[in-house]
Amino acid sequence: MSLDDTIAAVSTPVGEGGIGIVRLSGNCAITIADRIFRSPRGSILAAAKSRSLIHGFVVDTASGERIDEVLASVMRAPATYTREDVVEINCHSGLLPLRRVLQLVLDAGARLAEPGEFTKRAFLNGRIDLTQAEAVMDFIRARTDQAGRIAQRQLEGKLSSVVQALRDEITDACVRVETQIDFPEEEIETIERDNLLDVLRLTREKIRTLSREYDEGRYFREGVATAIVGKPNVGKSSLLNLLLQRDRAIVTETPGTTRDVIEDSLNMRGLPLRVMDTAGIREAHDLAEREGVRRSLKAIEEADLVIAVLDSSRPVDEADRELVTRLAGKRTVYALNKCDIESPLFRPEELWHSDGAPLSSTGTTAESSSQPRPVRISARTGEGTEDLKDEICGSILPQTVQSVGAPDFSGPAGVLLITNMRHKQSLDRAFEALGEAEVSLNDGAPLEVVALFLRESLDHLGEIIGVVTTEDILNRIFDRFCIGK
Repeated sequence: MSLDDTIAAVSTPVGEGGIGIVRLSGNCAITIADRIFRSPRGSILAAAKSRSLIHGFVVDTASGERIDEVLASVMRAPATYTREDVVEINCHSGLLPLRRVLQLVLDAGARLAEPGEFTKRAFLNGRIDLTQAEAVMDFIRARTDQAGRIAQRQLEGKLSSVVQALRDEITDACVRVETQIDFPEEEIETIERDNLLDVLRLTREKIRTLSREYDEGRYFREGVATAIVGKPNVGKSSLLNLLLQRDRAIVTETPGTTRDVIEDSLNMRGLPLRVMDTAGIREAHDLAEREGVRRSLKAIEEADLVIAVLDSSRPVDEADRELVTRLAGKRTVYALNKCDIESPLFRPEELWHSDGAPLSSTGTTAESSSQPRPVRISARTGEGTEDLKDEICGSILPQTVQSVGAPDFSGPAGVLLITNMRHKQSLDRAFEALGEAEVSLNDGAPLEVVALFLRESLDHLGEIIGVVTTEDILNRIFDRFCIGK
């Protein structure tokens, strides 16, 4: 890849539609577009003002055939997305016209863009930093309004500002240490050392707080992997259909209807969920059911949240106890289904000790963090649905749900910042390096050692915004993008 190339790609989704766009970017974008563009008035794109739209035709110069009637927009550097000359040819959308126009552009001298290369050029040309580049894809893939807002705030540079402020604090500390190194005849005073230690501790705590946001922030980026589990015929598929508000899973009175994991996406009050309806967990009667149960157990292991469905129309049995024991230690919401026909013999309190630990007939006890709060629902009538949603949102983001039915998914300063594992890993490494600097300074180690750890911390923070980066990191980030973005 060379920044001297002019790149081109289709920047709109494949399929039929009103408009499709072929985008060009590079020093020769306007010149190349002019080779295939013909205006009825004789206008040329090279003479057009920046941000102007010109009507004309894309023409196959070899045959003279008009390929499509188009509007060509001209945007001149540096006030463009890539900070290069950009031309967007607005065609009729459809596989044939877009493919033919793109091929003519490539024949005229452009190169097909690599995945994410337009955004990569925006980064390399200094228009955006690395966190903003990543936010572009997060914004495109956002499945809820709140996920979109988080990506938009990162695109606006909120995370960049926070990270840069942390780097400024560490840089100031580094300057103080290295100034002392330059004047070795003057020992660092105790009061100066204590003040510097206070600064490092405070900065380190800010980094740790920021890193901890990832545990909640990633849910908005990736979705909450949610497994609906339980015995056969307790209403798991009915609950999935109720939450999705459509018939996604087959529901019958015959136990064991679901043999595989059925997955779908759900927007629950701004929180994206990847909901999986699983096969009923019981002793399998055939190979297909055995495989379904195996996949159910795997879904439990990999899930961020488990919705355990219990049948309240029947008394608690050993299978219920085994399920509760299996879920010990997992973030679990218990849905007591069929509350409209609840049996007086159903006593869910029999499943737990007073401290919340599962109660098993085998006498074994597994640890549990708190007493569960089962929610009574009816997947048939919809009763208890809102209570179940309250419990789900509260279990995922317990620190940020401010009131029942009105969750507030905002972090410090009204923005949840960390949604990317790469950012968290760099923050954690910066936290560790800063801790080494603090220990070294406190133990009276040579200041050169302290400065080394401070610079290491700076580098790790620089990785987040792209001040410090490698070609491998860039490739891994932009390879996730679609071609044309």
